[in-house]
Amino acid sequence: MKQFFARFSRRTWIIIGVVAVILLAVVFANSGGEPVSPYQTSPAERGDLQAFVGATGTVRAKQSAVLTWQTTGIIQSVNAQIGDVVTKETVLASLDKASLNQSVILAEADLVSAQKDLDNLLNSDTALLEAQQAVDKAEKAYEKAYNWRMQLNGKIDIKEYVYDQFGNLRLKEYRGYAGQATIDQADKDLALAESRLNDARREYERLLKGEESEEVAAAKARVEAAKATLNQMYLIAPFNGTITQASLVVGDQVTAGTSGFRIDDISSLLVDVQVSEVDINSVKVGQEAVLVFDAILNKEYNGKVVQVGQAGETVQGVVSFTVTVELTDADELVKPGMTTAVNVVVEEVEDVLLIPNRAVRLIDGKRVVYVLRDNQPLPITVTLGASSDNFSVLASGDINEGDLIILNPPAQFGGPFGGG
Repeated sequence: MKQFFARFSRRTWIIIGVVAVILLAVVFANSGGEPVSPYQTSPAERGDLQAFVGATGTVRAKQSAVLTWQTTGIIQSVNAQIGDVVTKETVLASLDKASLNQSVILAEADLVSAQKDLDNLLNSDTALLEAQQAVDKAEKAYEKAYNWRMQLNGKIDIKEYVYDQFGNLRLKEYRGYAGQATIDQADKDLALAESRLNDARREYERLLKGEESEEVAAAKARVEAAKATLNQMYLIAPFNGTITQASLVVGDQVTAGTSGFRIDDISSLLVDVQVSEVDINSVKVGQEAVLVFDAILNKEYNGKVVQVGQAGETVQGVVSFTVTVELTDADELVKPGMTTAVNVVVEEVEDVLLIPNRAVRLIDGKRVVYVLRDNQPLPITVTLGASSDNFSVLASGDINEGDLIILNPPAQFGGPFGGG
Protein backbone atom coordinates (compact mmCIF):
# COMPACT_ATOMS: atom_id res chain seq x y z
CA MET A 1 0.00 0.00 0.00
CA LYS A 2 2.89 2.38 0.82
CA GLN A 3 4.31 1.72 -2.58
CA PHE A 4 0.97 2.67 -4.15
CA PHE A 5 0.80 6.07 -2.38
CA ALA A 6 4.51 6.65 -2.97
CA ARG A 7 3.90 6.86 -6.69
CA PHE A 8 2.22 10.31 -6.22
CA SER A 9 4.37 13.40 -5.74
CA ARG A 10 3.77 16.02 -3.08
CA ARG A 11 2.42 18.39 -5.69
CA THR A 12 -0.13 15.80 -6.82
CA TRP A 13 -1.36 15.34 -3.26
CA ILE A 14 -1.82 19.09 -2.88
CA ILE A 15 -4.00 19.22 -6.02
CA ILE A 16 -6.13 16.27 -4.82
CA GLY A 17 -6.65 17.97 -1.47
CA VAL A 18 -7.77 21.25 -3.04
CA VAL A 19 -10.31 19.46 -5.27
CA ALA A 20 -11.72 17.55 -2.30
CA VAL A 21 -12.20 20.78 -0.32
CA ILE A 22 -13.98 22.43 -3.25
CA LEU A 23 -16.33 19.46 -3.61
CA LEU A 24 -17.20 19.48 0.06
CA ALA A 25 -17.88 23.22 -0.11
CA VAL A 26 -20.27 22.77 -3.05
CA VAL A 27 -22.17 19.98 -1.27
CA PHE A 28 -22.35 22.03 1.92
CA ALA A 29 -23.59 25.12 0.04
CA ASN A 30 -26.30 23.22 -1.81
CA SER A 31 -27.56 21.74 1.45
CA GLY A 32 -28.04 25.16 3.03
CA GLY A 33 -25.44 24.43 5.57
CA GLU A 34 -27.37 21.39 6.84
CA PRO A 35 -27.01 17.68 6.14
CA VAL A 36 -28.79 16.52 2.98
CA SER A 37 -32.21 14.91 3.76
CA PRO A 38 -32.82 11.39 2.40
CA TYR A 39 -36.52 12.25 1.78
CA GLN A 40 -38.28 13.64 -1.28
CA THR A 41 -40.57 16.46 -0.19
CA SER A 42 -43.16 18.77 -1.66
CA PRO A 43 -44.62 21.86 0.03
CA ALA A 44 -48.33 21.72 0.87
CA GLU A 45 -50.13 24.07 -1.51
CA ARG A 46 -53.62 25.40 -2.03
CA GLY A 47 -55.38 24.87 -5.33
CA ASP A 48 -58.45 23.61 -7.16
CA LEU A 49 -59.42 19.97 -7.52
CA GLN A 50 -61.75 17.96 -9.68
CA ALA A 51 -62.84 14.57 -8.38
CA PHE A 52 -63.46 11.95 -11.07
CA VAL A 53 -65.16 8.61 -11.42
CA GLY A 54 -63.37 6.75 -14.18
CA ALA A 55 -64.40 3.90 -16.45
CA THR A 56 -63.93 2.68 -20.01
CA GLY A 57 -66.54 2.14 -22.69
CA THR A 58 -67.21 1.92 -26.41
CA VAL A 59 -68.59 4.70 -28.59
CA ARG A 60 -71.97 4.07 -30.19
CA ALA A 61 -74.29 6.12 -32.34
CA LYS A 62 -77.59 7.45 -31.02
CA GLN A 63 -79.31 5.23 -33.60
CA SER A 64 -77.83 2.35 -35.52
CA ALA A 65 -79.28 -0.21 -37.94
CA VAL A 66 -78.03 -2.98 -40.19
CA LEU A 67 -80.14 -3.23 -43.33
CA THR A 68 -80.63 -6.75 -44.73
CA TRP A 69 -82.55 -8.04 -47.74
CA GLN A 70 -85.94 -9.65 -47.05
CA THR A 71 -86.23 -11.61 -50.30
CA THR A 72 -84.21 -13.26 -53.06
CA GLY A 73 -83.15 -11.38 -56.18
CA ILE A 74 -80.40 -9.76 -58.25
CA ILE A 75 -79.15 -6.28 -57.31
CA GLN A 76 -80.15 -3.76 -59.97
CA SER A 77 -78.90 -0.49 -58.43
CA VAL A 78 -76.76 0.74 -55.54
CA ASN A 79 -77.38 4.39 -54.64
CA ALA A 80 -75.15 4.92 -51.57
CA GLN A 81 -71.64 4.22 -50.37
CA ILE A 82 -69.65 4.48 -47.14
CA GLY A 83 -69.58 8.04 -45.83
CA ASP A 84 -72.75 9.20 -47.57
CA VAL A 85 -75.21 11.18 -45.45
CA VAL A 86 -78.74 10.03 -46.25
CA THR A 87 -82.24 11.03 -45.14
CA LYS A 88 -85.09 8.88 -43.91
CA GLU A 89 -86.98 6.94 -46.64
CA THR A 90 -84.11 7.24 -49.14
CA VAL A 91 -83.89 4.16 -51.41
CA LEU A 92 -80.31 2.93 -50.98
CA ALA A 93 -80.46 -0.11 -53.28
CA SER A 94 -82.99 -2.09 -55.33
CA LEU A 95 -83.46 -5.50 -56.92
CA ASP A 96 -84.32 -6.33 -60.51
CA LYS A 97 -88.11 -6.95 -60.75
CA ALA A 98 -87.61 -9.85 -63.12
CA SER A 99 -85.57 -11.67 -60.46
CA LEU A 100 -88.21 -11.39 -57.72
CA ASN A 101 -90.64 -14.06 -56.60
CA GLN A 102 -94.29 -13.85 -57.65
CA SER A 103 -95.66 -12.49 -54.36
CA VAL A 104 -93.46 -9.40 -54.56
CA ILE A 105 -94.33 -8.76 -58.20
CA LEU A 106 -98.09 -9.05 -57.55
CA ALA A 107 -97.80 -6.70 -54.57
CA GLU A 108 -97.45 -3.79 -56.99
CA ALA A 109 -100.92 -4.48 -58.46
CA ASP A 110 -102.35 -5.06 -54.99
CA LEU A 111 -100.99 -1.69 -53.89
CA VAL A 112 -102.66 0.14 -56.78
CA SER A 113 -106.03 -1.47 -56.03
CA ALA A 114 -105.82 -0.92 -52.27
CA GLN A 115 -104.77 2.70 -52.69
CA LYS A 116 -107.72 3.34 -55.04
CA ASP A 117 -110.18 1.90 -52.52
CA LEU A 118 -108.69 4.02 -49.77
CA ASP A 119 -108.85 7.18 -51.87
CA ASN A 120 -112.52 6.54 -52.64
CA LEU A 121 -113.31 6.16 -48.97
CA LEU A 122 -111.46 9.32 -48.01
CA ASN A 123 -112.37 11.59 -50.92
CA SER A 124 -115.78 10.46 -52.31
CA ASP A 125 -119.08 11.73 -50.78
CA THR A 126 -121.28 9.37 -52.80
CA ALA A 127 -121.40 6.64 -50.18
CA LEU A 128 -122.20 9.15 -47.43
CA LEU A 129 -125.04 10.75 -49.40
CA GLU A 130 -126.48 7.35 -50.28
CA ALA A 131 -126.32 6.34 -46.64
CA GLN A 132 -128.16 9.51 -45.64
CA GLN A 133 -130.93 8.78 -48.17
CA ALA A 134 -131.19 5.21 -46.86
CA VAL A 135 -131.72 6.58 -43.34
CA ASP A 136 -134.49 8.90 -44.53
CA LYS A 137 -136.21 6.06 -46.38
CA ALA A 138 -135.94 3.70 -43.42
CA GLU A 139 -137.33 6.34 -41.06
CA LYS A 140 -140.41 6.80 -43.26
CA ALA A 141 -140.98 3.06 -43.48
CA TYR A 142 -140.65 2.72 -39.73
CA GLU A 143 -143.06 5.61 -39.12
CA LYS A 144 -145.70 4.02 -41.42
CA ALA A 145 -145.35 0.61 -39.73
CA TYR A 146 -145.53 2.22 -36.30
CA ASN A 147 -148.67 4.23 -37.07
CA TRP A 148 -150.43 1.19 -38.53
CA ARG A 149 -149.59 -0.87 -35.44
CA MET A 150 -150.95 1.83 -33.17
CA GLN A 151 -154.21 1.92 -35.09
CA LEU A 152 -154.74 -1.77 -34.45
CA ASN A 153 -155.09 -1.09 -30.71
CA GLY A 154 -158.69 0.21 -31.28
CA LYS A 155 -161.45 0.25 -33.91
CA ILE A 156 -160.20 0.79 -37.39
CA ASP A 157 -161.60 1.31 -40.79
CA ILE A 158 -161.88 -2.05 -42.46
CA LYS A 159 -162.15 -2.44 -46.18
CA GLU A 160 -162.90 -5.76 -47.77
CA TYR A 161 -164.49 -7.17 -50.92
CA VAL A 162 -167.65 -9.28 -50.50
CA TYR A 163 -170.25 -10.72 -52.85
CA ASP A 164 -173.76 -9.18 -52.81
CA GLN A 165 -177.05 -11.04 -53.20
CA PHE A 166 -176.70 -10.92 -56.93
CA GLY A 167 -173.25 -12.50 -56.89
CA ASN A 168 -171.34 -9.31 -57.66
CA LEU A 169 -168.02 -8.55 -55.88
CA ARG A 170 -168.29 -5.23 -54.06
CA LEU A 171 -166.01 -3.19 -51.70
CA LYS A 172 -167.43 -3.06 -48.17
CA GLU A 173 -166.22 -0.47 -45.67
CA TYR A 174 -166.99 -0.52 -41.97
CA ARG A 175 -165.41 0.08 -38.54
CA GLY A 176 -164.39 -2.84 -36.42
CA TYR A 177 -161.56 -4.53 -34.47
CA ALA A 178 -158.51 -6.11 -36.14
CA GLY A 179 -158.00 -9.83 -35.88
CA GLN A 180 -155.02 -11.45 -34.14
CA ALA A 181 -153.41 -12.47 -37.41
CA THR A 182 -153.46 -8.85 -38.59
CA ILE A 183 -151.91 -7.64 -35.33
CA ASP A 184 -149.14 -10.31 -35.45
CA GLN A 185 -148.26 -9.34 -39.00
CA ALA A 186 -148.15 -5.64 -38.04
CA ASP A 187 -145.74 -6.45 -35.19
CA LYS A 188 -143.43 -8.28 -37.55
CA ASP A 189 -143.52 -5.43 -40.07
CA LEU A 190 -142.71 -2.90 -37.33
CA ALA A 191 -139.75 -4.96 -36.00
CA LEU A 192 -138.33 -5.33 -39.49
CA ALA A 193 -138.67 -1.60 -40.18
CA GLU A 194 -136.91 -0.77 -36.91
CA SER A 195 -134.06 -3.15 -37.67
CA ARG A 196 -133.56 -1.65 -41.14
CA LEU A 197 -133.58 1.85 -39.66
CA ASN A 198 -130.89 0.93 -37.11
CA ASP A 199 -128.72 -0.61 -39.83
CA ALA A 200 -129.04 2.50 -41.97
CA ARG A 201 -128.14 4.78 -39.08
CA ARG A 202 -125.07 2.69 -38.16
CA GLU A 203 -123.82 2.77 -41.73
CA TYR A 204 -124.31 6.52 -41.91
CA GLU A 205 -122.51 7.10 -38.60
CA ARG A 206 -119.63 4.86 -39.73
CA LEU A 207 -119.16 6.90 -42.89
CA LEU A 208 -119.34 10.13 -40.89
CA LYS A 209 -116.18 9.03 -38.99
CA GLY A 210 -114.10 9.39 -42.16
CA GLU A 211 -110.49 8.38 -41.47
CA GLU A 212 -111.50 7.05 -38.07
CA SER A 213 -113.88 4.47 -39.51
CA GLU A 214 -113.12 0.76 -39.39
CA GLU A 215 -113.48 0.51 -43.16
CA VAL A 216 -110.83 3.18 -43.69
CA ALA A 217 -108.57 1.46 -41.15
CA ALA A 218 -108.94 -1.81 -43.03
CA ALA A 219 -108.18 -0.10 -46.37
CA LYS A 220 -105.08 1.51 -44.87
CA ALA A 221 -103.95 -1.86 -43.57
CA ARG A 222 -104.28 -3.36 -47.06
CA VAL A 223 -102.21 -0.49 -48.48
CA GLU A 224 -99.47 -0.91 -45.86
CA ALA A 225 -99.38 -4.68 -46.35
CA ALA A 226 -98.93 -4.25 -50.10
CA LYS A 227 -96.22 -1.63 -49.55
CA ALA A 228 -94.36 -3.86 -47.10
CA THR A 229 -94.31 -6.72 -49.58
CA LEU A 230 -93.29 -4.48 -52.48
CA ASN A 231 -90.56 -2.80 -50.38
CA GLN A 232 -88.79 -6.13 -50.06
CA MET A 233 -87.15 -5.24 -53.37
CA TYR A 234 -85.54 -2.16 -51.79
CA LEU A 235 -83.19 -1.25 -48.95
CA ILE A 236 -84.58 1.99 -47.48
CA ALA A 237 -82.98 4.28 -44.87
CA PRO A 238 -85.04 4.02 -41.65
CA PHE A 239 -83.77 7.36 -40.28
CA ASN A 240 -81.42 10.25 -41.08
CA GLY A 241 -77.84 9.06 -40.79
CA THR A 242 -74.49 8.19 -42.33
CA ILE A 243 -73.62 5.01 -44.21
CA THR A 244 -70.86 3.39 -42.14
CA GLN A 245 -70.72 -0.03 -43.83
CA ALA A 246 -71.64 -1.18 -47.35
CA SER A 247 -71.16 -4.50 -49.12
CA LEU A 248 -73.23 -4.38 -52.33
CA VAL A 249 -72.30 -4.76 -56.00
CA VAL A 250 -74.70 -4.44 -58.93
CA GLY A 251 -75.44 -7.87 -60.38
CA ASP A 252 -74.87 -9.80 -57.15
CA GLN A 253 -77.39 -12.47 -56.19
CA VAL A 254 -78.80 -11.96 -52.67
CA THR A 255 -81.08 -13.98 -50.42
CA ALA A 256 -83.21 -13.13 -47.41
CA GLY A 257 -80.88 -12.09 -44.59
CA THR A 258 -78.01 -10.91 -46.78
CA SER A 259 -76.49 -7.75 -45.26
CA GLY A 260 -76.46 -4.60 -47.37
CA PHE A 261 -75.72 -1.46 -45.35
CA ARG A 262 -75.10 -0.25 -41.85
CA ILE A 263 -76.42 3.22 -41.08
CA ASP A 264 -75.59 5.27 -37.96
CA ASP A 265 -76.91 8.57 -36.70
CA ILE A 266 -73.52 10.01 -35.76
CA SER A 267 -74.96 13.47 -35.11
CA SER A 268 -74.99 12.28 -31.50
CA LEU A 269 -72.37 9.87 -30.13
CA LEU A 270 -72.80 8.06 -26.82
CA VAL A 271 -70.60 5.98 -24.55
CA ASP A 272 -71.97 3.41 -22.11
CA VAL A 273 -69.66 2.76 -19.14
CA GLN A 274 -69.98 0.51 -16.13
CA VAL A 275 -69.64 2.29 -12.77
CA SER A 276 -69.21 0.32 -9.56
CA GLU A 277 -71.79 0.42 -6.79
CA VAL A 278 -69.25 2.26 -4.61
CA ASP A 279 -69.23 5.27 -6.95
CA ILE A 280 -72.68 5.24 -8.58
CA ASN A 281 -74.35 7.54 -6.04
CA SER A 282 -71.80 10.23 -6.90
CA VAL A 283 -72.82 10.24 -10.56
CA LYS A 284 -75.71 12.49 -11.63
CA VAL A 285 -77.33 13.40 -14.95
CA GLY A 286 -75.82 16.61 -16.30
CA GLN A 287 -72.32 16.14 -14.84
CA GLU A 288 -69.42 16.91 -17.17
CA ALA A 289 -66.97 14.27 -18.37
CA VAL A 290 -63.56 14.13 -20.04
CA LEU A 291 -62.88 11.44 -22.65
CA VAL A 292 -59.58 10.26 -24.15
CA PHE A 293 -58.99 7.70 -26.90
CA ASP A 294 -56.07 5.39 -27.56
CA ALA A 295 -56.77 5.89 -31.27
CA ILE A 296 -56.66 9.71 -31.02
CA LEU A 297 -53.41 10.89 -29.47
CA ASN A 298 -52.86 14.12 -27.55
CA LYS A 299 -56.49 15.18 -27.60
CA GLU A 300 -59.25 15.29 -25.00
CA TYR A 301 -62.98 15.42 -25.67
CA ASN A 302 -65.80 16.68 -23.50
CA GLY A 303 -69.12 15.07 -22.66
CA LYS A 304 -71.99 15.05 -20.21
CA VAL A 305 -73.91 12.36 -18.36
CA VAL A 306 -77.32 11.87 -19.98
CA GLN A 307 -78.50 8.71 -18.24
CA VAL A 308 -77.73 6.88 -15.00
CA GLY A 309 -78.91 3.30 -14.60
CA GLN A 310 -81.12 2.59 -11.62
CA ALA A 311 -80.60 -1.19 -11.50
CA GLY A 312 -77.24 -2.86 -11.07
CA GLU A 313 -75.89 -5.93 -12.81
CA THR A 314 -73.67 -8.50 -11.10
CA VAL A 315 -70.77 -9.89 -13.12
CA GLN A 316 -68.29 -12.22 -11.36
CA GLY A 317 -69.48 -10.93 -8.01
CA VAL A 318 -69.02 -7.25 -8.88
CA VAL A 319 -72.10 -5.01 -8.98
CA SER A 320 -72.02 -2.21 -11.55
CA PHE A 321 -74.44 0.28 -13.09
CA THR A 322 -74.63 1.53 -16.67
CA VAL A 323 -73.95 5.25 -17.12
CA THR A 324 -74.41 6.86 -20.55
CA VAL A 325 -72.24 9.83 -21.54
CA GLU A 326 -72.89 11.95 -24.63
CA LEU A 327 -69.94 13.55 -26.42
CA THR A 328 -70.49 17.29 -26.80
CA ASP A 329 -67.58 18.14 -29.10
CA ALA A 330 -67.06 15.00 -31.19
CA ASP A 331 -65.36 15.44 -34.56
CA GLU A 332 -64.72 13.25 -37.58
CA LEU A 333 -61.92 11.41 -35.75
CA VAL A 334 -64.37 9.84 -33.28
CA LYS A 335 -66.10 6.79 -34.75
CA PRO A 336 -68.63 4.24 -33.44
CA GLY A 337 -66.86 1.22 -31.99
CA MET A 338 -63.83 3.10 -30.62
CA THR A 339 -62.76 2.43 -27.04
CA THR A 340 -62.49 5.44 -24.75
CA ALA A 341 -61.54 6.20 -21.15
CA VAL A 342 -64.21 8.32 -19.49
CA ASN A 343 -63.70 10.45 -16.38
CA VAL A 344 -66.92 11.88 -14.97
CA VAL A 345 -66.40 15.01 -12.88
CA VAL A 346 -68.41 14.23 -9.75
CA GLU A 347 -67.10 17.08 -7.58
CA GLU A 348 -65.21 20.37 -8.03
CA VAL A 349 -63.65 22.34 -5.18
CA GLU A 350 -61.60 25.57 -5.23
CA ASP A 351 -58.85 27.06 -3.07
CA VAL A 352 -58.31 24.05 -0.82
CA LEU A 353 -55.18 22.55 0.73
CA LEU A 354 -54.10 19.61 -1.41
CA ILE A 355 -52.22 16.50 -0.28
CA PRO A 356 -50.35 14.34 -2.83
CA ASN A 357 -51.89 10.86 -2.80
CA ARG A 358 -48.45 9.23 -2.97
CA ALA A 359 -47.63 10.76 0.44
CA VAL A 360 -50.58 9.19 2.28
CA ARG A 361 -50.00 6.01 4.30
CA LEU A 362 -52.41 3.68 6.08
CA ILE A 363 -51.41 2.91 9.67
CA ASP A 364 -53.78 0.96 11.94
CA GLY A 365 -56.66 1.84 9.65
CA LYS A 366 -55.94 5.58 9.74
CA ARG A 367 -54.57 7.82 7.00
CA VAL A 368 -51.26 9.37 7.94
CA VAL A 369 -49.08 11.94 6.20
CA TYR A 370 -45.42 12.53 7.23
CA VAL A 371 -44.22 16.12 7.40
CA LEU A 372 -40.54 17.06 7.58
CA ARG A 373 -40.01 19.27 10.61
CA ASP A 374 -36.58 20.01 12.06
CA ASN A 375 -35.26 17.61 9.44
CA GLN A 376 -37.22 14.80 11.10
CA PRO A 377 -40.37 12.98 9.76
CA LEU A 378 -43.43 13.78 11.88
CA PRO A 379 -46.58 11.64 11.39
CA ILE A 380 -49.82 13.61 11.08
CA THR A 381 -53.20 11.82 11.13
CA VAL A 382 -55.43 13.31 8.44
CA THR A 383 -58.96 13.12 7.13
CA LEU A 384 -59.26 13.46 3.38
CA GLY A 385 -62.11 14.74 1.24
CA ALA A 386 -62.56 14.62 -2.53
CA SER A 387 -59.76 12.94 -4.46
CA SER A 388 -58.40 12.95 -7.98
CA ASP A 389 -55.76 10.69 -9.49
CA ASN A 390 -52.90 12.64 -7.89
CA PHE A 391 -54.27 14.75 -5.02
CA SER A 392 -56.80 14.71 -2.20
CA VAL A 393 -58.40 17.56 -0.28
CA LEU A 394 -57.22 17.91 3.34
CA ALA A 395 -60.45 17.91 5.35
CA SER A 396 -58.72 17.91 8.75
CA GLY A 397 -55.21 17.45 10.14
CA ASP A 398 -52.34 19.56 11.51
CA ILE A 399 -50.82 20.44 8.14
CA ASN A 400 -50.40 24.03 6.99
CA GLU A 401 -49.67 25.60 3.66
CA GLY A 402 -45.94 25.42 2.99
CA ASP A 403 -45.26 22.41 5.23
CA LEU A 404 -42.86 19.98 3.59
CA ILE A 405 -44.75 16.76 2.91
CA ILE A 406 -42.62 13.63 2.61
CA LEU A 407 -43.39 11.85 -0.64
CA ASN A 408 -41.25 8.77 0.01
CA PRO A 409 -41.47 7.77 3.67
CA PRO A 410 -39.68 4.48 4.44
CA ALA A 411 -41.68 1.26 4.34
CA GLN A 412 -41.79 1.03 8.12
CA PHE A 413 -43.94 4.18 8.08
CA GLY A 414 -46.94 2.24 6.73
CA GLY A 415 -48.38 1.07 3.45
CA PRO A 416 -49.38 3.44 0.64
CA PHE A 417 -52.81 5.11 0.37
CA GLY A 418 -55.38 2.71 -1.05
CA GLY A 419 -53.88 -0.50 0.31
CA GLY A 420 -50.68 -2.31 1.22
